[in-house]
Amino acid sequence: MKLQLIYIFLIFFGILIPRHISAQQIKNDSIQNPMDELGDVTDSFQENFFEALKQKAIENYELALNALNKAEKAAKTEENKAVVYFEMGKNHTYLKQYAEAEADFNKVLKSQGDRIDVLEQFYELYYQQKDYEKSIPLVKRLILFDEDYKEDLANLYTLAKQYDKALEQLDELDQVWGESDIRNALRAQIYRATGNTEGAIENLEQKIDNNPKNEKEYLNLIFLYSDQGNKEKAFDTAKNLLKSNPKSQLVHLALYKFYLDEGNTSDAIKSMKSVFSSEEVDKETKYKVLGDFIQFVNENSEYETELTEIVNQFSVENGRVYEKLGDYYAVKDRKEDALNAYEKGIAQDPDNYNLLKNTLLFQIEFKKYEAAAKLSAEGLEIFPAQALLYLLNGVANNGLQQSDTAIESLETGLDFILDDQKMKHDFYEQLSFAYATKDDAKNAKMYSEKAAAVKLPN
Repeated sequence: MKLQLIYIFLIFFGILIPRHISAQQIKNDSIQNPMDELGDVTDSFQENFFEALKQKAIENYELALNALNKAEKAAKTEENKAVVYFEMGKNHTYLKQYAEAEADFNKVLKSQGDRIDVLEQFYELYYQQKDYEKSIPLVKRLILFDEDYKEDLANLYTLAKQYDKALEQLDELDQVWGESDIRNALRAQIYRATGNTEGAIENLEQKIDNNPKNEKEYLNLIFLYSDQGNKEKAFDTAKNLLKSNPKSQLVHLALYKFYLDEGNTSDAIKSMKSVFSSEEVDKETKYKVLGDFIQFVNENSEYETELTEIVNQFSVENGRVYEKLGDYYAVKDRKEDALNAYEKGIAQDPDNYNLLKNTLLFQIEFKKYEAAAKLSAEGLEIFPAQALLYLLNGVANNGLQQSDTAIESLETGLDFILDDQKMKHDFYEQLSFAYATKDDAKNAKMYSEKAAAVKLPN
């Protein structure tokens, strides 16, 4: 289901998923066992050849080439020379001396004919240079050894902007091997690149006609219609999917948006609840859907009860849900509700700095100094370089009249202030207060004067 979610993300959340199909990994680093190929060799050949392998292994490619040049001179047969040229080609490739590497590999192929290990290295050479035109005939030769390279060929046609050939290759693979998510994504990429969305739509409609139970193709079609800005057809496709597959859960990622747009709040909420209860939808996606619903409730406060119900439905495993709910209450100036949500969130997600900061600020505003002192101390164990946490810890301990603890935290935190004059002023004010509480008039006055000397921005 992963690809389906990618398409849904693209439509509704604007997530751009880069796509890259790399060349096949090189299966062999040399012509099988090199010494098995050599036959009768001189001591000089063997000594220099193994010296080259040793130098290549420690990435001394120039020294490896020097040794290979000596081995070439000592080579007795064409087979010996072919093995040397192959190693030369690899070392030249590592040095990005591509013309030399190309010449070396051509020498091997001319001498020994097509060999999969040599062709693979040659393919890798062209792929590194993004020379897709030259890669194509090589991959056609590799297909004779391994038909998996047919997918590489479709990708290379796409990279070379030979889109008709790419589509033809993809269709052939689908007929022989059946469909795959990777090939469907590549086909969609081609349709976008060529602007031929009509062709893509016709292709998907045909697939749906052939198999009305194929949820994936409906989702792909919804994506294409939405990408075109044709929301009406996208909505109709989503409703058709629900009719043909009433148990579909992923379709609700599209439906709730459409229902909200047409003002059908009841069905929108049902679809969102289906998303939140779905095991096929990951937490991050659910969190984004919640953000949409909170925005809706922000403009339609009569649905707050449903919001609370939805939050409780899946917040047990996700502190960020409470963060979002707290933000909603904060915007509404419902500070007590915001603090309650933030405290529930930080209990589940202590590594969330933004949630930690908001919780502490509201705790201090409500003079919950003991809770703030404890939470800020725990936060400093996770974020020991955050000046604000030292300041909030100092404020909380000052509120508890624990002056020594406040002073220790505030003086430590001064070292972490970068270029924030307002924060520096607040540190000095709190230090002055802490020393005054200790009846240390000298230090209290010093920090008070420092605070007054700070030039605050207008």
